[in-house]
Amino acid sequence: MEVPCSHCHTVTKLDVAFEVKHFVCPNCQSVFRTNQNGLLVYAGKKLQHQTSFSKGLEVGQKGTLKGTEYTVVGIIVKKAYGSFYWTEYTLQDASGNFRYLSDSEEHWIFLEEVPEKYEVGNRPRLLTHDDIRMRLYHHTKVDIVGAKGFFDVELALDGGVFVIEYINPPFIVSIERMGKEEVTFFGEHISRREVMKAFGLGRPMHMKVGTGIVQPFLVNLRSAAIILCSVAILIFVTHMFVYSGRRAETVMQTTFTITDSNNRQFVSNPFTLQGGSAPLTVVVDSDIDNSWLNVDVALVNELTNEEVYANKDVEYYHGYEGGESWSEGDKSETLQLCGVTAGKYHLIVTPMWAPENGSNNYMQVKAIWNNPSMWNAWFPIIIMGVTLLILYLLNLNFEKKRWSESDYSPYEE
Repeated sequence: MEVPCSHCHTVTKLDVAFEVKHFVCPNCQSVFRTNQNGLLVYAGKKLQHQTSFSKGLEVGQKGTLKGTEYTVVGIIVKKAYGSFYWTEYTLQDASGNFRYLSDSEEHWIFLEEVPEKYEVGNRPRLLTHDDIRMRLYHHTKVDIVGAKGFFDVELALDGGVFVIEYINPPFIVSIERMGKEEVTFFGEHISRREVMKAFGLGRPMHMKVGTGIVQPFLVNLRSAAIILCSVAILIFVTHMFVYSGRRAETVMQTTFTITDSNNRQFVSNPFTLQGGSAPLTVVVDSDIDNSWLNVDVALVNELTNEEVYANKDVEYYHGYEGGESWSEGDKSETLQLCGVTAGKYHLIVTPMWAPENGSNNYMQVKAIWNNPSMWNAWFPIIIMGVTLLILYLLNLNFEKKRWSESDYSPYEE
């Protein structure tokens, strides 16, 4: 179709598969309507709004969305609440089917007209569409303040358009009423990256502002909760299954004397550990008095020859000073080798007394492969719980921002 504008003499060419009822010159915003003879004639009106066209899509521009190629055949700029503007693009595919793109401050919605009709005259708070429960977001009178291209309906340029919208992000039902005619649209949020890619745009057209009416939260909170809870249950059940029936097992217990063992290595008999990993606790006990001693422990894997070392000082001092008795240290200490897995091992123990020691002659060393700590199971579960709580609070704040522009916010009395 080729339309010359009688005012600015711009010729607009575009193949459209519908009967044109209104045409708005993309250059000068002159409005034309089809007369009784099927000719486009000047309707005696020019639209003035130009700013939203500066970086948006253009009439005739092609793009592929959801696997279908569309052509932009018409563009409308609408205004509500006196100062809120958004742009709607009419798309048509090769078969003549229409789809619509709505752009509000770089928050995009992809819509289609649906046959369902709803009784919303009394503005019910809830509406169900295709088993999706929607909540009333707003209703308002809308003015068309700018347009470009070809339209299969007569534009309500006198401002007689009323819109009521219900949302359940990322979905929306938008019902437009012009006089006695009512049209229902069902839409879903679409990322601006997808729109840019579809129409070959190299960079964002505008800066994204605020929270979109059906913009989804970064994470699907319900899915995240199901996944994290399932993982938590799996961790807990697995831990109980792997360690069921486990008991603490003493793998070595021996006594060293200063006369026979000072600074000499002692190699234990081999022992076999079976089951899930658990810490190996070494308890050192002595009757030391006003002195210190040291024990060095090496756990050796007999299959791989890998060695894990630990070292501990035992010291105990006491006395009487200024009319008061004092003490520090302890005659018994423990050290742990964490995460010891199943396998065959032996221990190498090297005891050492202080050179000036004259208070005791023995040291008892006992090694115990402990019951596994439930902390290994609870720690990741707690982390997941905290993560879920943080996501919930972030999502709550996100939703409050979304509904802050609505008179029907579920977060306000």
